[in-house]
Amino acid sequence: MLATREKSQLMSASEIDRTLVRLAHEILETTEDLARLAFVGIRRRGVPLAQRLAKKIESLENRKIPVGVLDINLYRDDLSTVSHQPVVNSTDIPFPVTGKDIILTDDVLYTGRTIRAALGALFDHGRPARVQLLVLIDRGHRELPIEARYVGRMVQTTSNEIIEVKFQEIDGMEKVLMVEKVVEQGA
Repeated sequence: MLATREKSQLMSASEIDRTLVRLAHEILETTEDLARLAFVGIRRRGVPLAQRLAKKIESLENRKIPVGVLDINLYRDDLSTVSHQPVVNSTDIPFPVTGKDIILTDDVLYTGRTIRAALGALFDHGRPARVQLLVLIDRGHRELPIEARYVGRMVQTTSNEIIEVKFQEIDGMEKVLMVEKVVEQGA
């Protein structure tokens, strides 16, 4: 188990909510046809992000925006280093992907490998008209040419730092933390 120590709190619950309101407005400003818009959240923390954004847009536009859930475990390029038996959760995309303007959501953008896997999984469900990426935190250090169209906050990090997003739906708390890896004594 990786030992970490909290370095700083980057966002409180109210800051997360204000950021999501801003992102919802940005999406509305750049979306030509709301009838084609859909969110797909990358399991785990991309899902509540997608659900919350869809609700915010629904309250602003009085229009329901479909939300799907994407499990990427079998699409990861580091599958052999993650586990011998990957845990496969369900993908649930209850609408046709083909022809939709998909906003793929995740909590943190780092190397880009999660997004590469998500694109592979998404395209197995159809051919969207357009796919855009939305992340709450972009921490840099890309290994692949992946860029988010919508970014809650850019945070410069070192390779020793980790961004932890905590959502009420999953973690029972609401905040974004920067933690750092700690070398355990005697290890």
